[in-house]
Amino acid sequence: MGKNVYSSEVKWAVVKAKLSGELTNKEIMGKYGIKNVTQIKTWMKWCRTNQIHRFDQPIGKQYLYGLGPEFKSEEEKK
Repeated sequence: MGKNVYSSEVKWAVVKAKLSGELTNKEIMGKYGIKNVTQIKTWMKWCRTNQIHRFDQPIGKQYLYGLGPEFKSEEEKK
């Protein structure tokens, strides 16, 4: 079993669904194919703590200083 890779579109859709309160965690997991509720909680924490740069990070890449890949401009980060 490998790691699941979720696109930034899926991550944002999950956060929006959770914030709207329309779906429960179980319904969100079924709709978007998420295996563990902890994944939803992690994305919600990123949203609450304004770590939106993390939604575009590939697995295993933590951008410590620039908060994103060096080739991205300020406009692309937003």
